[in-house]
Amino acid sequence: MPEETQKKPKVLVVDDERVIADTLAMILNQSGFEARPVYSGEKAVELAAEFLPDMLISDVIMADLNGIDAAIRMRAMLPKIKILLFSGQAATADLLEKARAQGYEFEILAKPVHPQDLLSRLRQQ
Repeated sequence: MPEETQKKPKVLVVDDERVIADTLAMILNQSGFEARPVYSGEKAVELAAEFLPDMLISDVIMADLNGIDAAIRMRAMLPKIKILLFSGQAATADLLEKARAQGYEFEILAKPVHPQDLLSRLRQQ
C-alpha cells in the first residue's frame, strides 16, 4: 500500500501536563503523523537525539527546562526541525523576548489549542 511506504512526519509533543501531551500525540497519530508524547523539556531533548523528530510541539512553561530552551537545544541538534510552541501563561512573553535577543524566532499558539487549529498549522509547516 502506498500510504505505508510514505514516511510519516515525526512529531515530538512536550507538555508537563500528561493528559495534554498524550491527547495531542493521539490526535496526531490518528491524523497521519508519527507522534510521541514526552512530559518534560529535559526528556524531550534526550528523546529528540534518538527519535529525530521533524517537528516539535511544546508547552513553554515547564518545571525543569522550559519549552523555548528545549527548542533552542533541539534546533542546535536538528537544524531543520519545525517548532511550534504553545502556552497559557503570561510569563511566556519574557522568555520569547530572551530567545529573540539570542536570534531565535518561534511561532506560539495560545492554550488551549483546538486540535483542528493545530493540524492546520502543522500542515502549513
